[in-house]
Amino acid sequence: MIEVTGLTKTYQLGLVKVAALRGVSVRIEKGEFIGIMGPSGSGKSTLLHQLGLLDTPSTGQILINGTDVSRLDDEERTRFRLMHLGYVFQDYALVTELTVKENVALPAITQGKPVEDAYAAAAKVLENVGLNRRLDHLVHELSGGEQQRVSIARALVNKPEIVFADEPCANLDTENSRTVLELFRSVNRDLGQTVVMVSHEPWHTEYFDRIIAIRDGLLDEKRMGREGHDN
Repeated sequence: MIEVTGLTKTYQLGLVKVAALRGVSVRIEKGEFIGIMGPSGSGKSTLLHQLGLLDTPSTGQILINGTDVSRLDDEERTRFRLMHLGYVFQDYALVTELTVKENVALPAITQGKPVEDAYAAAAKVLENVGLNRRLDHLVHELSGGEQQRVSIARALVNKPEIVFADEPCANLDTENSRTVLELFRSVNRDLGQTVVMVSHEPWHTEYFDRIIAIRDGLLDEKRMGREGHDN
């Protein structure tokens, strides 16, 4: 599903060039629950942002379902993200002025669905994440764990082929983190949803099918492999 070859990303910070990725090649299959792990500053979030088309690589190639997305222009990238990908961020990135239902419906409306159809799809996916009684609540009326479940529902409303999650449990306690991870695992197993998630917590590995380990912008071959769940 995702095939990455020779991926590099270099940032210019004043007079200094910083190599965040230094030639990463990796493959992610359809239906995998992947954890991207590594120490702070290793390049794991940079890799996720390249795979999710939130940033452009300096060099290298990214194929998603056979499409060379590294060659798309800005408008094509935006359209590809909308039609094929979903995102969950650690800061939730919800619109505070909108209700829960309206937040979740936004991607469907942007995709061109009629508003009533988008609201119906939002209500269904919110029921799936256990928030069917919160449809008309505003963001500030929700707990952190509930807000993150809203952001997951928003990522799923268009039934994307891949969901990218950038440290979605960073602002949650252990109990809420486990709720979010169980939700990802359920979506992954029951719906065959491909999930690619950045994490720095060792105990999260019990949920992953496989780990992509990053250190200093390179694959950490010693930690690569099937360190995830067995059941």
